[in-house]
Amino acid sequence: MAKKGGLGRGLEAILGDVELAYKAELNEGNSDMVKDIDLDLIVENPYQPRKNFDETALRELSESIKRHGLIQPIIVIEKDGGYMLIAGERRFRATKMLGESKIKAIVADIESQSLRELALIENIQREDLNPIELANSYKELIDEYKITQDGLANIIHKSRVQITNTMRLLSLSAVTQEYIKEGKLTQGHAKVIVGLEPNDEKTAVDTIIGQRLSVRETENLVKNLKNKLPPKAALKLDERYLERLTNLKEIFSKFDVPVKIKGKKITIEFDDVADIDRLINKIK
Repeated sequence: MAKKGGLGRGLEAILGDVELAYKAELNEGNSDMVKDIDLDLIVENPYQPRKNFDETALRELSESIKRHGLIQPIIVIEKDGGYMLIAGERRFRATKMLGESKIKAIVADIESQSLRELALIENIQREDLNPIELANSYKELIDEYKITQDGLANIIHKSRVQITNTMRLLSLSAVTQEYIKEGKLTQGHAKVIVGLEPNDEKTAVDTIIGQRLSVRETENLVKNLKNKLPPKAALKLDERYLERLTNLKEIFSKFDVPVKIKGKKITIEFDDVADIDRLINKIK
């Protein structure tokens, strides 16, 4: 497969193959491309960039398929007497969760060397990869095809700024990247700490997670770190302050009132005016 010249033409060709497979089934009535295939005959694409799948979301998708059927077939190619999954891994896993033996699939004619690129693009466009998985997918496509971030943006219909900001996360330490994968650190927080010295990055991450800082508070923390001001003087909450907020939360919990603590803020949530009246009456 040509990697140079014709900016992104190889990627667009892969996308075209996928679209052709779908359109053939939906518009042209080409039944030869759509089959009920034994799930046991399908192997996953080894180049699939997604490593983690949300179990709750999979169960919800599984229930939807149970009620409404599989509306959008998965895409496979024939391989070694069976099939290899190309697109639709969440649908594939959700169907297996139902205990089904077969799944509706489109058998696409796609060259094996395209599998890796196809899996990357299909996920970028159709799935919510965590920020680090997404950043790695962007990087692999750019490196593989020797294209610019602008070129990739045009192909996958994402803004260049979004691609740039996401890829910058790869400059963070392995530990910080793992926190992002696990959801302990949001992309909003992570973008703010990009560019810090390693020690300052660790200080920032520990403070963000330990004290549940907002993005705005993180921006102030980073500003102080860059100015070499002691982070404790800048943002560290007085332990007595946090202790009293926690005590206040416990008091409200006795009134069956949901509250959240974030930084120096405590938030009370009400569904309606009646909830407010009930709290007032309990306090009186």
